[in-house]
Amino acid sequence: MGAAARYLTWAGTGLAALGATTAAYNLLTLRTLPRGVAGVIEPVTVCVPARDESDRLPALIADLRAQIGVPRLSVLILDDASTDGTYEAALAAIADDERFTVLRSAAHPAPGWTGKAAACARLAARTDAAALVFIDADVRLAPHAIAAAVTELRRRGAGLVSAWPEQEAGSTAERLIQPLLAWSWASTLPIGPANHSLRPSTAVACGQFLAVDAAAYRAGGGHAAVAASATEDLDLARAIRRAGHRTALVTAGPAASTRMYTGTTELTDGYTRWLWSAYGGRLDTGAAIATLAALAYWIPPLAAIFGRARTRRAGLLGYTAAVTSRLTARTIETRRAPTAPDLASALAHPLSVAHYLTLWTRSHYRHRTGRLHWKQRPLVTPEDPIAHHA
Repeated sequence: MGAAARYLTWAGTGLAALGATTAAYNLLTLRTLPRGVAGVIEPVTVCVPARDESDRLPALIADLRAQIGVPRLSVLILDDASTDGTYEAALAAIADDERFTVLRSAAHPAPGWTGKAAACARLAARTDAAALVFIDADVRLAPHAIAAAVTELRRRGAGLVSAWPEQEAGSTAERLIQPLLAWSWASTLPIGPANHSLRPSTAVACGQFLAVDAAAYRAGGGHAAVAASATEDLDLARAIRRAGHRTALVTAGPAASTRMYTGTTELTDGYTRWLWSAYGGRLDTGAAIATLAALAYWIPPLAAIFGRARTRRAGLLGYTAAVTSRLTARTIETRRAPTAPDLASALAHPLSVAHYLTLWTRSHYRHRTGRLHWKQRPLVTPEDPIAHHA
């Protein structure tokens, strides 16, 4: 191979090694929700938006009923125009637990709103609790999870704490893509300094499990400030930072887990609905990131296979760094040693990157052609009143 190939291989290996180093730093420094908490005295309201979640919601309700250390807990659930019996499933799971209230809406979101942002805003408006916890219906919680999240929120004096759940995977496509969620920030951003910053660009948040100070939430404009966002969780954290309140990312560890998508079709549709908004929705920025990803995670393994002498050794080093960063990110997320499926997923990292870039391209195409839908409705309700009432 020529000098250009050697240069590209070493450049890619350097980027991969930088990612592995960043992930190692985060492994050593990133906090996990505490297991032993004294309890939370203040009122806490858990907000659960649910659309077509009859299969998943009962398990979350059971987990919420089993929470400890939150004597003044209340739970608000919004059945967001479901078509599958979500409301009835919720009532059956709640039984006679007076801490729970189930709201029901048959209306589509107002023009310019996504369904989730509208549901979260409606839930938040129904409570005057000083601490809010937003939970997705597919999340599973340990008994100490809510108390631990609110304790972390107050300990930090933050406006928002994102407790990153363990991302579970079943299908091959899930195992390729889901670990990239944690890896994407674990290998690129030192979270410790980011957690102490007010810069919106360094905020990281996952809407699956958010603990929020109600005053900071209102100061940032709440979900109304991110009404049309495809990534309302991240943009909510940015809005809260702009209002002068810090946000922080921690790992939930054993406190929370979720299987975000079930199967290839649901995963493809799920990522297609929002990946276009990555990197500010800019195609040029996304293309630059894709080029760097190809340099770091395709060139070294190709050099390891087809290169010779120093180039091959450099390629092996870069590929090893990439696999190491994936395994480290997974350990950050789960707080346990990687499993055999984790190793297989990490070894397939070049394929994961290729699959991700395919989904990103598909998402941009669907966005530009106005074909983004999620759960049988447009991602954002159109401004056209006729379309809104259709």
